[in-house]
Amino acid sequence: MKFVLASYGSRGDVEPFAAAARELLDRGHDVCLAVPPMMTSFVESAGIAAVPFGSDASSAAVMGDVVRNIREAWVQWGAALKALSDGAHLLLTGKSEQALAANVAEYYGIPHAALHFFPGDHASIGGVLGRLAKQAEDTQRRELGLPDATGSLPQSLEIQAYEEFCFPGLAAEWTQQGRRRPFVGALTLELPAADDAEVLSWIASGPPPIYFGFGSGLKLPSPAETVAVIAAATAQLGERALICSGPDDLSQLGYPDHVKVVRAVNHAAVFPACRAVAHHGGAGTTAAGLRAGVPTLVLWLSVDDQPVWAEAITRLGVGSGREFWTSTLDLLVADLRSVLTQDCATRAREVAGQMAMPTESAARAADLLEATAAGRVG
Repeated sequence: MKFVLASYGSRGDVEPFAAAARELLDRGHDVCLAVPPMMTSFVESAGIAAVPFGSDASSAAVMGDVVRNIREAWVQWGAALKALSDGAHLLLTGKSEQALAANVAEYYGIPHAALHFFPGDHASIGGVLGRLAKQAEDTQRRELGLPDATGSLPQSLEIQAYEEFCFPGLAAEWTQQGRRRPFVGALTLELPAADDAEVLSWIASGPPPIYFGFGSGLKLPSPAETVAVIAAATAQLGERALICSGPDDLSQLGYPDHVKVVRAVNHAAVFPACRAVAHHGGAGTTAAGLRAGVPTLVLWLSVDDQPVWAEAITRLGVGSGREFWTSTLDLLVADLRSVLTQDCATRAREVAGQMAMPTESAARAADLLEATAAGRVG
């Protein structure tokens, strides 16, 4: 069968789709994976052919430019999804593209599925983005010759790429609503990074460090200050710090002996060797920390899924969360001290035992997609 997968965003958005694509490829299917141009090399490094999808995110700071770019992006997505889905048996997209993809699937008479990284649905997209999305979706329906939308998306498979126990009661609520939202666990490729061996050697040379990282999609406004605060906080606590710089260039900064800075690491290899992890609260990084069985401090940067995962981490008893922009040196010291407890470490190990392995998650997702494409699931 032919599967078309399309994801727009940074690595955290794209990697789950790549994991599903690789599993489908291993099962002998024809798979087309569309990602932003800046992510094609990452996908191809995993041995998966990639098709450019839309354009890379703009760095424009003027609101008018941002709105114009978003509007243009929706139009590009709709056109790309139509072109890619011709002859497909199933179209899989993320939450943001869900309505556009549902229109295309209706046009071709094929099933559509969505991959969600936290609870919610397409209808939860509000504000300026929601209005632009609705305009693009209505325009697309007219161009495809489809009748006006009824106001809600047709029922389709919405795979929840995280663990059910992270959000108690959701499964029962969705079952009562008749929503088809199965949980499969987090999807990841667990690809090695260039500095893994060096990092693991450094970790082995002393006490387990605290990992700090803030994702691949957003540069920090003051990376030098952030590194200085992390260095000072960990020094007060007598801890070592491993800082993942991501898109920020920290090569010109000086660091004290207890701090190591690298561009990227394989979370699956490095997190289990750390005492705790502090990060932005992206779904993939959060899942990696939970699988590693170490306490977590979420310092969230955006208002999308990150505060949702901060709340989940707190509810699970494996850590705590705070908005990055409100943190200070004193608060960071206090927050780290609160998660560096024996109770938190014990609870983190307990939760790790409940997490699905990446191979299990990918297999569950592929089973659902195969069944839906074959028409075996209503």
